[in-house]
Order: sequence, then structure tokens, then C-alpha cells
Amino acid sequence: MVGAHLAGQPLNGQLIERGARLVATTSTTRDYRLFALAESVPPKPGLVREPGFDGPGIEVEVWAVPEDAFGSFVAAVPPPLGIGNVRLVSGEWVKGFICEAAGLAGATEITEFGGWRGYRRSLQTATVGA
Repeated sequence: MVGAHLAGQPLNGQLIERGARLVATTSTTRDYRLFALAESVPPKPGLVREPGFDGPGIEVEVWAVPEDAFGSFVAAVPPPLGIGNVRLVSGEWVKGFICEAAGLAGATEITEFGGWRGYRRSLQTATVGA
């Protein structure tokens, strides 16, 4: 999980209600970019792998979703998001959220924050400092 489904985030209940459990918090390899998608409710990020890109890696959570609940979870994923292969810093490949290139229209790159939580904290800091 990379955004609104992370522990404590608005859509995490979709995992919990399916009996999923948090296995690890880690990061992707450095060839991923993260974008805040435009007009997404609730706000969601889009994760895109770009071979050759050398970023910070993106914080992700690995969740174990029961096999009999995985299909209903995937069916609820709205475009431009999808489920695909995501490579972790450990070298392991897991199933996770990825974003279609078309979904990046109007999106803001947030890779520099290292993940969704870092980006959301930056918004809170900006609001408090305003």
C-alpha cells in the first residue's frame, strides 16, 4: 500500500474488513516516482516505476490479504489506479498499487517527500505555518 490504504489513512478499512494484516513497512527501489493525483476523493497518490530514475525510494506497507478477499479488493480499485508488480528495496516483487500514465495529467510530483505520509505532513506544516 502506498497512499490512502496505509494504516491510519481513510481507505485502510477496506483492508481491515477483508481480514488483511500488516506485514511490514519498507520502501520501493529508487526507480519509482510518486504523484498526488488531481481531483481524487479521498486524496490518493499514483506510483510509477521509471527505470533509470534515481529517487529516494517510496515508503510502502506490505499487507497480507486473504486470497478469497483479494478479488473484491481489486474490483474496488478505481482508474487510473491498478494492481501490478512493485519492487521493494529488498529486491522482492509484491502486488501493489500502480498508476496508469494517463492518470498523471494534472498530478503533482511528490517523490521528494519519500512517500504519502511525508507529503501529507508537508501539507499540515504548510497550513500551520500559513
